[in-house]
Amino acid sequence: MRRAPIVITATVAGLVGVLAFHTTPARLSAGTLPGVSGTPAPTASGGSQRSQGTSGSGSPPPSSPTAHARPKGTAPAQPGGTRTVTGPAVNYNYGVLSVSVTVSGSKITKVGIASIDDGGMQRSQFIDEQAIPILEQEALQAQSANIQGVSGASYTSAGFQQSLQAALQTLGFK
Repeated sequence: MRRAPIVITATVAGLVGVLAFHTTPARLSAGTLPGVSGTPAPTASGGSQRSQGTSGSGSPPPSSPTAHARPKGTAPAQPGGTRTVTGPAVNYNYGVLSVSVTVSGSKITKVGIASIDDGGMQRSQFIDEQAIPILEQEALQAQSANIQGVSGASYTSAGFQQSLQAALQTLGFK
């Protein structure tokens, strides 16, 4: 009985502290993710244009957040040439992302994020920064959208895979 007032007081103090705690969300800028540019990749191209993939460009990416990028058309399957397609924007529960894919002939040469917006949640930003480079490498190695997800980034992995699959279908891949 002697501990009851102490326990009740501590519980009320803890509850007040939790209720008074406020955070301000941070916005994810495109420059936060390695190799991501603030402008979406072209939907389809016949020339050998550079995509917003994982390779460096010499100039730093802009710091404004990117928004929803949707494919504007389809690229017919061509036996040769370099084509770049941006997959549809996919809501992955913690934000929206779209994937850009560049192929040369029948080989995937670059995979990268065309746009990403996670609502400024720091935890989601951290997960994206860790998982997306791994997902890009897996897609290049698998040469398809049949990739393993990243542990701890299930939603990001699923969204990446959905956008990648749609982009590859636009290019005529399985």
